[in-house]
Amino acid sequence: PRPFQSGTTCLSRPLNDQMHSIIHCWSSQKPVSAYSLLIFITFSVRSQDIRNTVGNIPMEWYKDYPHIGYDLEGKKIFKPIRNKDELDEFLDKMENPDYWRTVQDKMTGADIRLSDEQVDLVHRLQQGKFGDVNFNEYEPAIDFFSNEVMIHPVTNRPQDKRSFIPSLIEKEKVGKLVHAIKMGWIKPHRPKETTPQYYDLWAKEDPNSILGRHKMHIPAPKMKLPGHEESYNPPPEYLMSEEERLAWEQQDPEYRKLSFLPQKFACLRAVPAYSRFIHERFERCLDLYLCPRQRKMRVNVNPEDLIPKLPKPKDLQPFPTTQSLVYRGHSSLVRSISISPSGQWLVSGSDDCTVRFWEVSTARCLKTVEVGGAVKGVAWNPNPSICLVAVSYDDTVVLLNPGLGDRLVCTATDQLISSYEEPEEVKDQPVQWAVAEGEGHEQGHRLILKHPKAVRQVTWHGKGDYLACVMPDNGNSLQVVIHQVSKRRTQNPFRKNKGLVQCVSFHPIRPYFFVATQRYVRVYNLIKQELTKKLMANCKWISSMAIHPGGDNVICGSYDCRLAWFDLDLSTKPYKVLRHHKKALRSVAYHRHYPLFASGSDDGNVIVCHGMVYNDLLQNPLIVPVKVLKGHTITHDLGVLDVTFHPTQPWVFSSGADGTVCLFT
Repeated sequence: PRPFQSGTTCLSRPLNDQMHSIIHCWSSQKPVSAYSLLIFITFSVRSQDIRNTVGNIPMEWYKDYPHIGYDLEGKKIFKPIRNKDELDEFLDKMENPDYWRTVQDKMTGADIRLSDEQVDLVHRLQQGKFGDVNFNEYEPAIDFFSNEVMIHPVTNRPQDKRSFIPSLIEKEKVGKLVHAIKMGWIKPHRPKETTPQYYDLWAKEDPNSILGRHKMHIPAPKMKLPGHEESYNPPPEYLMSEEERLAWEQQDPEYRKLSFLPQKFACLRAVPAYSRFIHERFERCLDLYLCPRQRKMRVNVNPEDLIPKLPKPKDLQPFPTTQSLVYRGHSSLVRSISISPSGQWLVSGSDDCTVRFWEVSTARCLKTVEVGGAVKGVAWNPNPSICLVAVSYDDTVVLLNPGLGDRLVCTATDQLISSYEEPEEVKDQPVQWAVAEGEGHEQGHRLILKHPKAVRQVTWHGKGDYLACVMPDNGNSLQVVIHQVSKRRTQNPFRKNKGLVQCVSFHPIRPYFFVATQRYVRVYNLIKQELTKKLMANCKWISSMAIHPGGDNVICGSYDCRLAWFDLDLSTKPYKVLRHHKKALRSVAYHRHYPLFASGSDDGNVIVCHGMVYNDLLQNPLIVPVKVLKGHTITHDLGVLDVTFHPTQPWVFSSGADGTVCLFT
């Protein structure tokens, strides 16, 4: 509601006169303004209130003053004490039943409670009805001025003089319009043209632009003109023999050179109607309006800009570049190799049922141990205070003491094994432990572990007491077992294996255990005994796996020629996938100290890559291939079967199907 405005015709009379006029309008069913209605409500609610006489001004002008206006005598009207905050307002809204019918008078700041009649009046006005309940708005109208011409007029007042004298004001206006038309300031309306108008949408198009409409237009390809084979009397070399006809009928329609069989007729009258005519016409119509024809823009890009800027291999030295030594002696393919923690000795296992120990610096075979089957895996204990080598063949794992190097270490290893005391309660184990005796003990056999199935891989824990073995079997839960050598105890860590296990590995620092199946690598926490991560290799069949010495990166080789690098802190998907080999990858390995990793493949090559892992977590690893090493001959479609790095030097060893072991320095 507007504030009252003094000096207007509305409030120039005394207030009681206004009220009488409003009531008179109501009684005569005349329309009443909303402003007059507000005056009536306010007066009826508070007839004894002192009226505010400030007039039609914004009441915000008084917000910084203690009063809100002046009464008829000129005295200040003080604001009521309102110390309600939002919380009090909310409580009042919840507890006061008359809150909804209470309004604030902006002129005086007081709260007014509307009566039932006033609330009903407001509802009727909101609905667009008349204020008076008893008023009937559908009463029949009285036609005071009917269409019938009466003899005596209703009014007999004589006509005004202005009704028949030309108006001077209108004459002046018409003169101004005529002058404007003569001067051309106003143009008269032109007759509308009934002829349709057409617009050229491409009128403003640049004809030299590459995307011009006509330059992008490509005409439909024309049909091939008929040749001699479509003649009704073709030459004899175009006619098919019986064998060619049978071969043509057996071919798919997509691969046929001709869509019809050439035939010979005596005359043109003997040629029948072509059975596929309507079909071919329909296909042609489909080709004309359904095949998209678009001229594609060729992007001129320098091919050298697409190659990532990698550092030069000279800046990434040292890494192995040349073949220095070849270790010859095996008569069959060498499946596995391993090097001692000191880097002085090398062990290799072959399908000729022998395990050979070599001196790294001279390529001299120091010892040959025969076993009862083709050797699938060898692993030297990484603990330098223990001299043990694990050898797996068939369903047996043998722990050998080669007796090389420091005699004190070899003696301490024998004393450690012989000092074992059996517990009082013997528990059933899936693996049988036995102490080697007789001729086997003289060759170096110390412990023999009989497994229920063939063992494919053996790997040591970093501290040298635990040994993990893999026995791939898709239908059995016993695929991975972990042996503790000091207590001669075996445990099956998994109640159920998900998939065919390919290889396993211990984390170099933390208590994690990596299990690689055909498509996934699962990371288990050995302390919490739960699955931590599941890496998706995006390859068909994982063949090998290696863990970075820092423990945060993993590489996986696969039989579909891929090498996947995982950043465990980044994602469960490969950070980089390398496809440098042309055949299946058999083995991958990290160097313990240098930023190097290598992969061996059936193409006979060993590819050495620079793999720098930064301490800054925001910087991604740098992977650069630096050298392709060739030294093995492909035998029976097999090339390099295993690779491993020297523990201290930037050297790499590789074993191949040609029965040799190569050292690249």
